[in-house]
Amino acid sequence: MSRKDQASFVCPACGYRSPRWMGFCPNCHEAPDGLVEWVAPATRLEAIIQNEKNDQAPRSVPISEVGSRTIERIATGFSEVDRVLGGGLVPGSFVLLGGDPGVGKSTLILQALSRIARSRKVLIAAGEESPEQIRMRYDRLGEPSGALHLMAETDLEAVLAEVVRLSPEILVVDSIQTITMPQMGLVSGSVALLRESATLLLEVAKKSGVTVLVIGHVTKDGQIAGPRVLEHLVDTVLYLEGERHHPLRMLRSVKNRFGPTGELGIFEMVPEGLREVENPSSFFLEGRRPNLSGSIIVPGMEGSRPILVELQTLVNPTVFPNPRRVAQGVSLQRLSLMTAVLSRRTGLELGGMDLFVNIVGGVDVDEPAIDLPVALSLAGSFRNLALPSDWVVMGEIGLGGEVRRIPHLAERLKEAERHGFRHAILPGGSADSSKTKKDPLRAGKMGGLSFHPVTELREAIDLLKDVGRKG
Repeated sequence: MSRKDQASFVCPACGYRSPRWMGFCPNCHEAPDGLVEWVAPATRLEAIIQNEKNDQAPRSVPISEVGSRTIERIATGFSEVDRVLGGGLVPGSFVLLGGDPGVGKSTLILQALSRIARSRKVLIAAGEESPEQIRMRYDRLGEPSGALHLMAETDLEAVLAEVVRLSPEILVVDSIQTITMPQMGLVSGSVALLRESATLLLEVAKKSGVTVLVIGHVTKDGQIAGPRVLEHLVDTVLYLEGERHHPLRMLRSVKNRFGPTGELGIFEMVPEGLREVENPSSFFLEGRRPNLSGSIIVPGMEGSRPILVELQTLVNPTVFPNPRRVAQGVSLQRLSLMTAVLSRRTGLELGGMDLFVNIVGGVDVDEPAIDLPVALSLAGSFRNLALPSDWVVMGEIGLGGEVRRIPHLAERLKEAERHGFRHAILPGGSADSSKTKKDPLRAGKMGGLSFHPVTELREAIDLLKDVGRKG
């Protein structure tokens, strides 16, 4: 096949290919100068066959013959970051950090890298800030100096040339959307350029052992820009979440080839940068008002760590033709589901009420264990009843009003007991589900924490009536 037969044309903005030149891109309607020529590489089948004949082709090996070794992770100096990563950065890995503008991505990375640079060589390729601007933030953070190198460069070839010269252990690209490759003629930030640059960075990480960490922007719907191309290529995907007017920041892993996913690291934004929240439960329960109707403490699970949060609900007669349903920290679908179950299975008429549900502190709880707390919180707010301040609630609710078992029950109860709670409403099957008679869950008590198992939503509401106080 001749080189001319392989010629095609590509859009520099979206990567659309056409066998002939066009003055515009029919896919994205951009590329004002038209499509650019793209020549596909020649077929390598004959070369592969020839290499095999010459015994030069790479050979596969049985997995039993592959050497195994313990990889020493790179600690970042932040226990919360190391928790999310599964113990620290893995040498030769490719990590992507995404988040909204201004949430603190660059600040968190600079703090962590400053601590790593005390013993390791780190290179930051900044495409959005000058070295002087980064130095201003560095001085404000008050981190000790080390082998931290900066370069204001967006040309990926120049960055990789510096990697060859400096031989750093960690390379940071801030941000991947600013990277350019002039020799390819692609638009900066386009899908085609993101794919090509990420592929090249991945090759650098795997062949040279350099840990590559790139920062990416997110779109309006909260996804990393570049139609998820980057997420498929990298080893680890982290999101830094938080509201601009709230000091809380949460680092969450959604993909991790070297550790668990779903882990959560919690930080607080202060003038000196991001500060770790060592006891999240105390942080979220700070300022809690006791004996407030509709307020319930929930032991939720974030990855492998239990965290106590406060769920608040307000039920109020509506003044509008259509009652409002507002949920923050809990999905609106879950609120609608619990409202329907309460109305049908317990006779609690909430159809003409405005319902407002909120998780205090800005954290999201998206697990079935929040069902029973939401239902009891709605019932308590409707009847103006509050559980005593030393009670916690957890459990999943089915459409028939039955209360079902939840995972990690022992961890949740230990966290509640550690913070001084004395009573827990939980699924009835949980206390009888242990395999040994010595399990404290069978006895209905763990240390100073007493269990109140319920099997139906009606039982939980009756218990609320018995022990509840006027809110």
